[in-house]
Amino acid sequence: MGALVLAGVAVPALSQQKQQNAPESLLPPGFDQPASARPQPPAPRPAPSPAPSAAPSLAMPDSAVPASADGEKDAFDLGETNAVAAAELSAIDLSQYDLPKAARHGLNRVGTFAWGNAPFPTNAFGDVPGRQLVTLMHRLDAPVASRWVSIALRRALMSPITTPYGVNGADFAAERAWLLLRMGESVAARAVVSFVDADDYTNALDQATMQIALASSDPAAVCPIVDRAAARLQDRGWALAQAICAALGGKPSEAEQRLEAARRNTLQNNIDNLLAAKLVGMGADSRRAVTIDWIGVAKLTPWRFGLATAAGVDVPDNLFATVGPEVRYWQALSPAVAPAVRVPAAELAAAAGVFSNAGLVDLYSEIDQSSDVPDALQATARDLRTAYTGASPAERVQAMRKLWDAAETPRTRYARLVLTAKAAAWVPASKDMADADRLIASMLSAGYDAAALQWRAVVAPGSEGWALLSLAGGAGPIGYGDFERYVGAASPRKAAMLMAGLAGLGRLAPADARRAAEATQVRIGGVNRWTEAIDRAGFRNQPGMVALLAATGMQSPRWDQVTPEALFHIVSAMRAAGMTNYARLIAVEAVTRAA
Repeated sequence: MGALVLAGVAVPALSQQKQQNAPESLLPPGFDQPASARPQPPAPRPAPSPAPSAAPSLAMPDSAVPASADGEKDAFDLGETNAVAAAELSAIDLSQYDLPKAARHGLNRVGTFAWGNAPFPTNAFGDVPGRQLVTLMHRLDAPVASRWVSIALRRALMSPITTPYGVNGADFAAERAWLLLRMGESVAARAVVSFVDADDYTNALDQATMQIALASSDPAAVCPIVDRAAARLQDRGWALAQAICAALGGKPSEAEQRLEAARRNTLQNNIDNLLAAKLVGMGADSRRAVTIDWIGVAKLTPWRFGLATAAGVDVPDNLFATVGPEVRYWQALSPAVAPAVRVPAAELAAAAGVFSNAGLVDLYSEIDQSSDVPDALQATARDLRTAYTGASPAERVQAMRKLWDAAETPRTRYARLVLTAKAAAWVPASKDMADADRLIASMLSAGYDAAALQWRAVVAPGSEGWALLSLAGGAGPIGYGDFERYVGAASPRKAAMLMAGLAGLGRLAPADARRAAEATQVRIGGVNRWTEAIDRAGFRNQPGMVALLAATGMQSPRWDQVTPEALFHIVSAMRAAGMTNYARLIAVEAVTRAA
């Protein structure tokens, strides 16, 4: 499939593939205050899917995407509202309940709040027709490259959003949950679907709930709907889930009967059957003991991950290479996984925006207090403790430097900046402090912009720290001489990202922006359907659409495939839609992560 072309530069194409406790805030205190009145392309990665006839796959079920009467209409054609919007909205079937009126959840607005986060506006997606919005979500090849774009999209998807016309509220919740799962956000996905009352579940929401239960390593989460869903969907995964739920409900005889019926006409040593039998054997009064052997298993699936993790069975590391990175993020969020196993996954999740600085520090604190962990991991935990509690700023920075230098890949290097963010924020600004550039990058990776801006008076003009702080704060124009000084010292890609960020934030005078664009060979004037769509969403003050389209422009797990042209339009649109804090931090991230 071809990519959209932006002035000769590839922009990510839309891929054809692809309540527990409320999620914690990924933002530092004071960052996410209520908004004002205006509030690359990689080859598509196959989504993780189970073996044939096993359990529901992560691939979006076709039933969740209503077919457009116009056929394959351009998903970027978001211009005019359908003239029959009101009629379609009134025709949506809002299910009736037997619940008391005060306890009912309507389907016209579905979503929840993350602690510490102001929600997106209820009209965050504007008047975009439901089918086009669902198509954009369905086609998004997640996870995306940017930590801060992912955080913004996560927050938009889980906020209480008005259901767009033309789609059922439960199906819209399912679509949002599927996208959150593909982003690795299993906890946020669970929070969204838990808002819908069981009487309103549709086939699409049943399937999403099964997937969330597997991603959360909590198969019991489907038990309230399992019988009805099994009758409607006629899938062997649901039949096996009925057996598991019967066992967990203290009905061993029924569980055995259902298990045998579900396994009929399949190999008894099938890994999916064995994992289901393992869960059945964990039920009350069960006499079944099952040993899991991964020899001969060629790939991991959500079914295998979820049931193995719930049963306390270790998944071989090599199998994670057969699925997308989102499964590692599920592992990072799963309380069923030992801290020592979660840490590597949690660092990857932190770089992706799924794990916060506080969550990562807490996880390492568990490691620090445990004696049964590898020496290297214990040493990292000790260095982190010193980074936060060392006797002097110099000692703390030295410990941070050890953590940064130990990272072996670009992604883990950025994760280590997130890990040390709050510790870096406690270091007083000083011209004599070593590693000022990385200290500033670390603070800003987790949104500690107020602490970072205290370094403005001590960083050298044209340095990396100067570039990051120029993006992070201030409203006046940047002098072209300072920008030119940075261009002369930085890599061409970093210079191009800085130019795109400054131009998108309006920090360069028009004449200087043109000079800077020419000097860095960034063609910000190109136009295509994606640039028109995201610019329009920003102009119309639709922050949810801006977040979704920004993720569309960063459909890559690698930063070297994110273009400065895409960054310019993302930053500019977020600023127009009242998301200036996100716009600044995305621009900072782009310069920090550019090679």
